[in-house]
Amino acid sequence: MNGASREALAAARERLDALTDSTSVDAGSLAGELAAVTALLDREVSLRRVLTDPAQAGEAKAELARRLLGSQVSGPAADLVAGMVRSRWSQSRDLVDALEELADIADLTAAQKAGALDDVEDELFRFGRIVSSDTELRAALTSRSAPASSKGGLLRSLLGGRADAATERLVTRLVTAPRGRSLETGLESLSKLAAERRDRMVAVVTSAVPLSDQQKQRLGDALAKLYGRRMHLNLDVDPAVVGGIRVQVGDEVINGSMADRLEDASRRLSS
Repeated sequence: MNGASREALAAARERLDALTDSTSVDAGSLAGELAAVTALLDREVSLRRVLTDPAQAGEAKAELARRLLGSQVSGPAADLVAGMVRSRWSQSRDLVDALEELADIADLTAAQKAGALDDVEDELFRFGRIVSSDTELRAALTSRSAPASSKGGLLRSLLGGRADAATERLVTRLVTAPRGRSLETGLESLSKLAAERRDRMVAVVTSAVPLSDQQKQRLGDALAKLYGRRMHLNLDVDPAVVGGIRVQVGDEVINGSMADRLEDASRRLSS
């Protein structure tokens, strides 16, 4: 997003946080409502353009949004959308992207309130690993010819009762309404949003053998010192990583044995 849209999204995220801080607002239900509005504006291009037209008064656009949504969503959801259309957007599609992000954040907030955010983070990571290792499953979930209902049914059979409800909702929306995103890109974005709920970064750690609790603690502490933020470790095991580990933080990849990397981390900190 460009400048105006970035500012509008930041303001909308602040309003969402204020809403979900209230005990009277069900963050999970709000997520579903925002996802429904996302789908509506993704389909209705002319409506989306009207609601983001810079030539129209912000209050007029907000009132139109309230009239259209008032009987379809709760008051908090309608107010949030009305506030968003008052803002200036660089492109009309940015409004839809922002609504989609807010829906995901609301679901992650619901998981956080329930004490399940760690589980959701791990489940998103594991699901991504399963899909990447199973070409037939990935093909079924990303097929453009397969109806959304079939994909949703497949996900229910895979995740129903085995994953947190928030995980299932997030993955189902991504798979059934990808909106141009690849499955891998969408899962990575969800993982980053989940990490942001705790103001921490995500490190994907691949080791030849499972790490001990002590090793995980040492590695997490070293990475946190290097990057200046708390670090969530997504752990994977690959026997091909002989004699050490592979750590990826964003676009940066660190290869080498754990002892070497921790020693190097200590040197960099003291220099």
